[in-house]
Amino acid sequence: MSSTSAHNNLFGISSAIIASAFFSVNDMTVKFLSDDYALHQIILIRSTIGMVVLLTIFIPFEGGLSALRTSRLPIHVLRGFLVVIANMCFFLALSVLPLADAVAIFFANPLIITVFSVVFLGESVGPRRWIAVGMGFAGVIVMVRPGSSSFQLAALLPVVAAFAYAGLQTITRKVGGTERAGVLTFYIQVTFILVGSIMGLTVGDGRFGGSGDISLDFLLREWVWPTNSDWGLLVILGISSAFAGYFISQAYRLCEAGLASPFEYTGMVLAIFWGVLIFGEWPDTTAWIGISLIVGGGLFMLWREMVINNAAKRNSADLYRP
Repeated sequence: MSSTSAHNNLFGISSAIIASAFFSVNDMTVKFLSDDYALHQIILIRSTIGMVVLLTIFIPFEGGLSALRTSRLPIHVLRGFLVVIANMCFFLALSVLPLADAVAIFFANPLIITVFSVVFLGESVGPRRWIAVGMGFAGVIVMVRPGSSSFQLAALLPVVAAFAYAGLQTITRKVGGTERAGVLTFYIQVTFILVGSIMGLTVGDGRFGGSGDISLDFLLREWVWPTNSDWGLLVILGISSAFAGYFISQAYRLCEAGLASPFEYTGMVLAIFWGVLIFGEWPDTTAWIGISLIVGGGLFMLWREMVINNAAKRNSADLYRP
């Protein structure tokens, strides 16, 4: 492995950890606000604030507004479509499920990314990493609890979100060599603003709300003007989304998808912390088993990646040894 590749991997891993911390704040805040505001209203306000942060902090360091020109607009549209699906499904699940449960199911995405990296990017995955993928999917099944009395359809929403997110980051890895992180983040924020505005204009009057279903009411609730204290939370939400989006784009631009994704498990620890501290939610025994399988599979993949990289370094050094 070259020194440049090692530097990119280190910076990519650091970016994934930073992004996970900001995503965790984002998830906790959305769940906290989900009883009072419509999801598309939260998304629109969050992305508008996030766009301001992006244009004033990150874009100037990447060449200014002229750097936003792209010849790959269809790719950005596809990424925007996938991230909207991922966010909408995941946030709808947050309104029903405990925070740690929703995050744990969603964290099947590093395992899905591994599969996608083989199918779409041609990256190599050995038998041990496939075992890790199997462990992770077993954990998802435990968390979803199909056939049990505690099964909820809402538990399938993070699964859909995980597949959409895996597709998003696979594309990010594919185009990251030509598109900067700020550009990738900019077009995602544009997509959120457009979707939030369209939904606000069509269903923001709340005429389709009041069904009694928690997730549907969160999606179709009437818009209301936020309180002063909630404006503070929405500003935090917008700032965290901008930083999370930028750093996660950097992570998947700079290193292999299968290497960056396990470091997002930092968010699992934070999800449990926020769940206990803010919402009084402590995972039950079944949830702990599922969490252990999912996170264990991801960490095992990371360990295998480190073993392979160390072996490659030793082989490279042997080639140049006199």
